[in-house]
Amino acid sequence: MQEYYDVCPFPLGNIYIIFNSRGIKRICLSKEKFEKGKYIRKKNEKARKQLQEYFDGKRKNFSLPLCLEGTPFQKKVWDALQKIPYGETRSYQDIAEEIGKPKACRAVGNAIGANPIPIIIPCHRVIKKNGELGGYSGGEGIKEKLLEHEKQKN
Repeated sequence: MQEYYDVCPFPLGNIYIIFNSRGIKRICLSKEKFEKGKYIRKKNEKARKQLQEYFDGKRKNFSLPLCLEGTPFQKKVWDALQKIPYGETRSYQDIAEEIGKPKACRAVGNAIGANPIPIIIPCHRVIKKNGELGGYSGGEGIKEKLLEHEKQKN
């Protein structure tokens, strides 16, 4: 199946959207993680529009088709992430409990780290139980900016 990419300039820098005819497969927040030669450039107007609305503070939930590839455990974690309300945070422990695996905090953290579609699947809303930010695929600075953005627009 042919895969495409779109590059969208946003306040955090360029966002690379990788997608196919079924939906969005990946969001890359840094060019280093993006292998341009594998894809054909094509605009994804619906994703662009919804991301712009998010950054403008007009969208709190996304309604884009996703083409997720992951283990059943990862998909369960990613589903739980999508239930975290805009402007709120949860701990890794909260997510582990949400999916019925209260002792699986480390595995939850690994699944969150493997999230292929940041922002749309809001892994930035997960922080450590002690209130520290924790890691983020786009870097801790971007995670902090996304959380600040949501608090200001909420």
